[in-house]
Amino acid sequence: MDNFLDIYELSLNKKGEELCGDKVKFRKTENKTTIVLSDGLGSGVKANILATLTTEILITMLNADVPLEEVIKTTIGTLPICQVRKIAYATFTIIQIDHKSNKFEVINFDNPPVFFFSQGKLIKLEHKTEKILDKKITVSEGFLERGDFIGAVSDGVLYAGLGQTLNFGWGWESIAEFIQALFIKQTNSVRHIIHSVIAETHSLYRGKIGDDATFVGVYVRKRNPLMVFTGPPLEKSKDNYYVENFLNFDGRKIVCGGTTGNIVAKYLGETIEMDISTMRKDLPPIGQLKGVDLVTEGILTISKVIEILKACNCDVTRLPNDNNGAVMLVREILEADSILFLLGQKINDFYQNPLLPKNISIRRNLIEELVKLLRDKQKEVILEYC
Repeated sequence: MDNFLDIYELSLNKKGEELCGDKVKFRKTENKTTIVLSDGLGSGVKANILATLTTEILITMLNADVPLEEVIKTTIGTLPICQVRKIAYATFTIIQIDHKSNKFEVINFDNPPVFFFSQGKLIKLEHKTEKILDKKITVSEGFLERGDFIGAVSDGVLYAGLGQTLNFGWGWESIAEFIQALFIKQTNSVRHIIHSVIAETHSLYRGKIGDDATFVGVYVRKRNPLMVFTGPPLEKSKDNYYVENFLNFDGRKIVCGGTTGNIVAKYLGETIEMDISTMRKDLPPIGQLKGVDLVTEGILTISKVIEILKACNCDVTRLPNDNNGAVMLVREILEADSILFLLGQKINDFYQNPLLPKNISIRRNLIEELVKLLRDKQKEVILEYC
């Protein structure tokens, strides 16, 4: 499928609290995407623990294809009840999207209704109400197409401005109008939508956040694929075969490694031009090669990439302000929706650790570590060996 489900979430903590009482968790599998937003009663550590517990139960059971009624019963039955207010200690919204049919289902327990925009126009979803363990659960459904957006908020977003400029807070209708205006301005980024709503929420609270406020959304757009070719193929006779696969890839293309770059350049009948301005004391410069979006050195750059990703927690907005090969490669990786690593298994003796067996490659270990790091952050990554 050429469409990509772009998911982004952002929260504001209640004033004076180090932890947010809301929790978002999502998981993509081959067949479906599941997103859960839980709002723990109150704020701080206790609310955070309960919201986290709720999201973990829901995500785990739903991805195991446990029937919905059993999932809800388990979750509600696990949560304690507030003795004063007689309500559950955590509420939740579930959004599930089937990748084959593009059908989505929303299951809501005491959270505000979701916002659904089809081609930039607000659509109010019809819902049916079910009772599970004497609790009202609302269920809605629909279909997603490219350009559509669906988002869920905790009630802290709705209450922004309560007792200030607005008597009853920002409110669902006003938020919907605000998002609609973003689409009129031709927004095409889930990050922009979420950031704009949360920024307005912060403004209405005048910086004194009265309740944890969270917004998570999904925007359907064209996929941005990336292919990284690193390391020469094990069999030299297959160099051209893999280079052709690389050059015919429909997406961004990166070569990582001097020998690999020379193999591609030879096939193209070109030479790699070095950009000395990108050289750093601990990193070689990048290269420029016709038909390739980025050419970097191999082992040192990959090692630095892992270091940067860990430091910025895979957040593109927290990247170092430096135009070197490692930062460029990290940016390409984080801005890609799906990444294919083509890993050559021929070992470069220059980089080989003499203490390791000859069949264990430093490059392979680094790439496998990088792949695991990205997958842990819900990135779609494929690793192919050549």
